[in-house]
Amino acid sequence: MACLNIGRCARSVIVKTQLLLNGEIAMTKTPKNHGKAWTTEQENQLRQLADQNTPTRVIGLKMGRTPDSISSKASGLGVSLKPVNQSPYNRKKTP
Repeated sequence: MACLNIGRCARSVIVKTQLLLNGEIAMTKTPKNHGKAWTTEQENQLRQLADQNTPTRVIGLKMGRTPDSISSKASGLGVSLKPVNQSPYNRKKTP
């Protein structure tokens, strides 16, 4: 929804920015492994979870990583995160 009163929107952004900088508002929590290098053990865990058709978001939560980092690492390892043996939206194939 667009703001009709530009001055009011700008003021709101300024106030929220000041509260954020003062520590009165917290940003979202960063994952526990944010910025850390991947270990061989974590790469193996990623492969195993992907083989089990675990959703990317769930893998990220289990491994303490963001879904974007999971996707990026999986791509680098050649691991597919697309579910196998499942039809999309629970549709059955028609003959």
